[in-house]
Amino acid sequence: MSDARAVVISGPSGVGKSTLIDALLRTPGVRLAVSTTTREPRGGEVDGVDYHFVPRETFEAMRNNGELIEWAEVHGHLYGTPKNELGGGAADVVILDIDVQGWRSVKALGIDALGVFIAPPSVEELERRLRERSSETEQSIEIRLKGAASELAAQKEYDHVVVNDDVGQSSKELCGLVLRTPQGNGA
Repeated sequence: MSDARAVVISGPSGVGKSTLIDALLRTPGVRLAVSTTTREPRGGEVDGVDYHFVPRETFEAMRNNGELIEWAEVHGHLYGTPKNELGGGAADVVILDIDVQGWRSVKALGIDALGVFIAPPSVEELERRLRERSSETEQSIEIRLKGAASELAAQKEYDHVVVNDDVGQSSKELCGLVLRTPQGNGA
């Protein structure tokens, strides 16, 4: 698809993926593949930058036309990565911020990608972070915490696991993995 290196970053909701990815994106030659979703934007999110926000019917047409690398229904909303997002353009590294189901789809398609799972230091800390961000209802928090258990069990499927207990240290570790590790080596 391109000469850009694909890197999949996954982890449970609230683990700090966005913060770590934002730090990584300050590196020249690294860009984020913009996912498509049917959920409503959260405060401050920009269409085409954070996500492509589309109606369910549009998403389903994209899926049915084979325009997505991967897709999944998560917490009642559809998420997917358009195939055209893997084109590197000026980027040397394309980051895919996708869930465990998406990682499995990428692997099943045979796309050569480095997989990095971001884990919380504990489930209790994950819950604290979800509650602190104040963008979720109590019901949503409970759904996300239930989903986190299966996501955490899947971390062994990834090439690397970064425990996000200290943002600065975790950011350095992630940058080191993404910018120096040859992809697909499973190291």
